[in-house]
Amino acid sequence: MPEHSSLPAVSVVICSYSEDRWDLLMGALDSVRTQTVPPKQTIVVVDYNVDLYKRLIFTVPDAVIVENNGPKGLSGARNTGAAVAKAEIVAFLDDDAEAEPEWLQRLAAMYDDPDVLAVGGRVEPLWEAGRPGHFANELDWIVGCTYRGMPKVAAEVRNVIGANMSFRADVLDRVGGFNIALGRQDAVPLGCEETELCIRAVIGAPGSRVVYEPAALVHHHVPAARGTLRYMLARSWSEGISKAQVSKVVGHKRALGPERRYVRQVLPRAVFAGVGGWLRGEDPAGLRRAAVIIAVLAATATGYVRGRRLPATPVPQKPVPASLDEPWREVQ
Repeated sequence: MPEHSSLPAVSVVICSYSEDRWDLLMGALDSVRTQTVPPKQTIVVVDYNVDLYKRLIFTVPDAVIVENNGPKGLSGARNTGAAVAKAEIVAFLDDDAEAEPEWLQRLAAMYDDPDVLAVGGRVEPLWEAGRPGHFANELDWIVGCTYRGMPKVAAEVRNVIGANMSFRADVLDRVGGFNIALGRQDAVPLGCEETELCIRAVIGAPGSRVVYEPAALVHHHVPAARGTLRYMLARSWSEGISKAQVSKVVGHKRALGPERRYVRQVLPRAVFAGVGGWLRGEDPAGLRRAAVIIAVLAATATGYVRGRRLPATPVPQKPVPASLDEPWREVQ
């Protein structure tokens, strides 16, 4: 790993929208403070919540606190944070996640290759009430975490995971940031904005790469409600709709390449393992897990079909300053 002094500077962006997640947000900020390589700045973007903004202003003196000046939602908030960032690399951490001390160091070290546009890390679920027996590791993407089937060592991937990702600042400028037509709004579980951005970034820079570095680890809090079958199916449906929207922007093959391998190889192994373990009496929850996997796959596919019938998602344009006083980076 390169010496600390040779690593690029990193700005960390954390987006938040609710005071209900205050304790989790404080945990995320504490984890950034204990990094082996401190960030150049920590930015907290508040998504249209004046009370939360005021509370942060008076409580957190060592971070830049800004309000989302784009459309409401996670994509607009992330774009606002990226515009305020002053470092060469912009890293994003969810407000309900906590990073291991070497998180930034591990991410930054991968940028010694100039062809690397983005680097993401591993996201381990921190279950509020323990992992439900019906929730297979292969389905951890439902709760925004690394799932079984992803690489176990550093490797090139199509896209990073939103809770633990970083980009070169000039890449975010070049592609116009996150697509505001995609991404979570409050508690509505839409997504895929990071997938779409990674695909567009690589299309615009042939020979470039997005890298997954599992050694860059964060722990993602998962409330009990997100382990229910109801949430799993709702999130899967939304994922299908989101993937359909992405496919309209970047093309079917680019949008769904890894999903094909996942459906053909990873999920069948999980289903057979669950059923086999149940039949042998070794895994009482195996049959339930197998059934849930099939239900999740069906919900995702149905959402995808529905999403293909919706109007196409527009491709984002580079941000234009609303005034000279606003902190948008000038785009050349």
